[in-house]
Amino acid sequence: MTGKKRRAEAADPTEGKHSTRGLDDVIAYHLRRAQEASFAAYSRSVGEIHIWPGWYALLRIIHDNPGINQTELSAASGRDKSTLTASLRELGKAGLVERERDEVDRRNFRLKLSAGGEAQLADLEVKAAAHNARIDAIVGPDHRDLFLSILKQLSVKL
Repeated sequence: MTGKKRRAEAADPTEGKHSTRGLDDVIAYHLRRAQEASFAAYSRSVGEIHIWPGWYALLRIIHDNPGINQTELSAASGRDKSTLTASLRELGKAGLVERERDEVDRRNFRLKLSAGGEAQLADLEVKAAAHNARIDAIVGPDHRDLFLSILKQLSVKL
């Protein structure tokens, strides 16, 4: 059996449905499918917490950088300002993130996690570590550094 045929048989998520053969070698298609699979697995692992992967990342960045403003958070997270604003509004409603007026520039807000946000993040860290370990097992120790490097290059250079 050829490698290409084996790959198609092992990875055909649409078997019995619509053909995706035209996308077999399209990296962006498989990157998006991998992201969706990772997000779905993450959601299953966090259960009823209902903190999406993007929100987890925001909580982690704010935790690591208390007092960060929205512009800085947008750059650090790679999220556009309008998406970030909506996410911060929801995290604020949930009582996880607090906003304080910037003393130097009163137009800006500084962000920090509330006590509830810190507790929620601590719980999420355990689940996120388990999720990351599952991905590490799939990627394998021999490919992990290269895989991370390629992903980082994609996010910087695209």
